[in-house]
Amino acid sequence: MPLTSVADLSPTEAEAEFARLNAELARHDALYHAQDAPEISDADYDALKRRALDIEARFPELTTTDSASQVVGAAASAQFAPVRHGVPMLSLDNAFDDGEAADFVARIGRFLKLPGQDPIAFVAEPKIDGLSASLRYENGRLVRGATRGDGRTGEDVTANLRTLDDIPEELAGSGWPAVIEIRGEVYAPNDAFDAFNAAAEAAGQRTYANPRNFAAGSLRQKDPAITATRPLRFFAYAWGEVSEPFAQTQGEALEAFRRWGLSVNDRSVRVEGVGGLLDVYRGLEADRARLGYDIDGVVYKVDRLDWQARLGFVARTPRWAIAHKFPAQQASTVLEGIDIQVGRTGSHTPVARLHPVTVGGVVVRNATLHNADEIARKDVRIGDTVILQRAGDVIPQILGVVDADRPGRGAPYAFPSHCECPLKTPLEKETTASGVESVVRRCTGELACPFQRIEHLKHFVSRRAFDIEGLGEKQIIAFHERGWLAEPADIFRLARDKDRLDALRTEEGYGETSVANLVAGIDARRTIALDRFIYGLGVRDIGEQTSIVLARAFETWPAFQAACIAASEGIASDAWVRLSEAHAVSARVIAALAAAEPASEDPWPEAPLDQKIALAFPGLASPARRGLATLAQDWTGLVELARVARLEGPSETLGQIAGVSGVGPVAARALAVFFREPHNRARVEALVAELDRIEDAERPKSDTAVAGKTVVFTGALERFTRDEAKARAESLGAKVSGSVSKKTDYLVAGPGAGSKLADAQKHGVQVLTEDEWLALIGG
Repeated sequence: MPLTSVADLSPTEAEAEFARLNAELARHDALYHAQDAPEISDADYDALKRRALDIEARFPELTTTDSASQVVGAAASAQFAPVRHGVPMLSLDNAFDDGEAADFVARIGRFLKLPGQDPIAFVAEPKIDGLSASLRYENGRLVRGATRGDGRTGEDVTANLRTLDDIPEELAGSGWPAVIEIRGEVYAPNDAFDAFNAAAEAAGQRTYANPRNFAAGSLRQKDPAITATRPLRFFAYAWGEVSEPFAQTQGEALEAFRRWGLSVNDRSVRVEGVGGLLDVYRGLEADRARLGYDIDGVVYKVDRLDWQARLGFVARTPRWAIAHKFPAQQASTVLEGIDIQVGRTGSHTPVARLHPVTVGGVVVRNATLHNADEIARKDVRIGDTVILQRAGDVIPQILGVVDADRPGRGAPYAFPSHCECPLKTPLEKETTASGVESVVRRCTGELACPFQRIEHLKHFVSRRAFDIEGLGEKQIIAFHERGWLAEPADIFRLARDKDRLDALRTEEGYGETSVANLVAGIDARRTIALDRFIYGLGVRDIGEQTSIVLARAFETWPAFQAACIAASEGIASDAWVRLSEAHAVSARVIAALAAAEPASEDPWPEAPLDQKIALAFPGLASPARRGLATLAQDWTGLVELARVARLEGPSETLGQIAGVSGVGPVAARALAVFFREPHNRARVEALVAELDRIEDAERPKSDTAVAGKTVVFTGALERFTRDEAKARAESLGAKVSGSVSKKTDYLVAGPGAGSKLADAQKHGVQVLTEDEWLALIGG
């Protein structure tokens, strides 16, 4: 659904939208700046921020200290000592097209009251996609280095920054002020980043998503010796606190940095007027993939420093500088083929196989095509030249076809009708009980399909399931291909199979230590927590959090198993589900239908259907009557609905599972369907037979300081992850909510807390820091 134009928002709508956007921006700021784990592309972030700023411009009374116009970066983490910047490290406003760049130049001319014909000189430089840092030199010696943090307080990473070759311990030459904070960007060259990732992957170690995350993660290492091994570089381009002037223009300042032994980007250049700025922008955009490091735009700065001083700042940004951002990165290449990936639940996902093309310094060979409907909508065919887009770290996607009208174009792509596995099982489009057809096509072979078996096994050994040391994706595939693994129980059988372990040593080249470690890793999981066991089964729609909730609700494996088997014998019919999902049809309405048993012959043949419903089922509100009329259409249909309500609903046990807070009817039905299948039950029983113990779930405590209390966590938590915080709170008997209301007892606020903090203050909710929360719950 398209967003309402900011110009059309009412004050109430604007306030709600503004609060939502600021909360979302605060979350993404914390992910990007504090955790080095962005979830969205820069382009998507910029779109969120731009809308927030537009709302704030129209409704300035909404401005608060955590508004989009006031916030820079995210708070520093507790891992390093805080550093207060002598001069704040502020961010830049953005321009997204040539017109906005021209407006920037015009605003400067108007502010300085310059004659229109006199061109303004600027320095234009690449906007490096790295991590901002500030270097404090006193009497020419480096005394402290810090990250930007929230712009006012950063992290002391002096020891780590000293390991970078581009950062001198002592400034060269002469003429430097007694005190100067030199600022710039820490980054990783693309070739060095690729080499690091390749070596790390070969060694089974952590890899990074992109050079920016790599640079940030490397600079924030607790051990500077680790940072020293990372290929980090530094470009200097600005300054903060300074004891005395050292230049009259931006260009002179960059030349001074060069003389003092600092690296300055050689693509920084002095130009005049809008035309000069846009020429630099076009040149850098064209050369972007060949620079050897990532950039996401061009920064324009007024060259004269006295003019910079006169122009000053607006809130969080200088008037004298702006970042002209590049659009989402695009390229054209040839679609060489379409491969199908089969997921754990049988979903068939098409992936484009492309002739390799560089997009923003990254070689792209594959792109998502989403599903069969998407291929048909875009009419993508093998052999086509296609437009490829890569925005930030988002998986590349195909936007469309360049040469759709070319002679001799290939035939339309025919999506498979059967699974890619040797069984060639038919694919089906699922239809929900309410009649909505899914775009996903699934193999109906379930665990008879070898592709799904492999994916189930991968899921079973994954970190949040059984987390078996030494048994990763490569081993699962290899052992499956040898016929050793077909179900989870086979993993535990393998650890006691002398012949196969001997074959590993002789045929597969495993060393004695490797085999011993594999066996130890498997045997260590013969005792498993109930929630991990449930999650490891790989039941569709049963995620990690639902597994935890189920484990706590039923406490023991026998109790949970018995409930699932009982539920499998009482699955509601599709007709009952359609009834339950109809507009305004609640459980009370269904109960009224089931209790009524209307006569088969229509007692009121002349009455309209709405009146018949009111007479047959007195007490139903008009919305419910309208919902039933839509389903029934006549008296015969109404009698059938009553029969379905009475005879085809879920069993009491299935209803109990669905009623567990955090589970619901979809997950409950998925469990029932899973345990209804004999082969699934056999697989589970075989697994249980190989285990020593499934540990009972810990019952939430009722005698703690937070038992029965409602808690909300917000901001970038530093002492624990969000999942850890929630699990700990729930184990102590607290209820964790995602929103603040007058019923909330505590708000635990980390750095970057936004609208939830404001809501807590409005409702008089007690706000705690992470340390105060830990003190309350006893650590």
